[in-house]
Amino acid sequence: MTLTLSTLRNLLPCALLFLAACAQLPPDQAHYPVGRGQIILPPGDWQDLGTTEQALPLLPQAEGRIPLQSRAVALRGPQKQLLAVLRVQTNRSALDWAGHISWPAHCPQQQGMLVEDAAEGSRVRMDCLRYKRRADDRQWLTQHQPELAQWMASRQLAISTPFSYMSYHYTTADGAMVAVDALVDQRLLLPRTSGTEAFLHAGRPALFWGRDLAQAARVSVGMMDGTLQLPPFPYSVPTP
Repeated sequence: MTLTLSTLRNLLPCALLFLAACAQLPPDQAHYPVGRGQIILPPGDWQDLGTTEQALPLLPQAEGRIPLQSRAVALRGPQKQLLAVLRVQTNRSALDWAGHISWPAHCPQQQGMLVEDAAEGSRVRMDCLRYKRRADDRQWLTQHQPELAQWMASRQLAISTPFSYMSYHYTTADGAMVAVDALVDQRLLLPRTSGTEAFLHAGRPALFWGRDLAQAARVSVGMMDGTLQLPPFPYSVPTP
């Protein structure tokens, strides 16, 4: 088949749209595949902790299952101390689900935790950001995120304390799903403060980071290659 100049001109917008939906990989940033996509990590000493496979039961189909894959990564500090652990979960492959899905989870409010439900309680999609400023206090992680706590213990992972918990879950009615769970040394999220007023406003950088994370996850669902580019933390740990 011979392509004429006019045909090429007609195909050019489609080609540009295709390229725009695929992320360019930064040469100096670590990236790992996960499910149908990949995660691009901000600069730092990152360690790959491997992948796990899941199959999520869904309604209304009694036998409905959506295959998922999770990948975990860890951030090490100047002295190789563990500063953060992130787990990203997404669809194992491209979507081929027919019909709308009722997801089994939603976004309830919880005492002592900041919760932002952009889906406003929808049962066919999720858009849920959750932030716990002090997640190492009084066995909170074991009580409220037992699976994550058990997973951390099984790998002998212990983050520098105090640390925070951030999670974001995003799903769509046609079966797309991406979730991020993060345990983060507070020095990466909160500024050093003095005084009551400064302390009360210290959580804003962490919340802004969480919102940037949420937006990156939303964008990844619409990317043809499923790329999730994680935002850098607001602060760094000083080198001793």
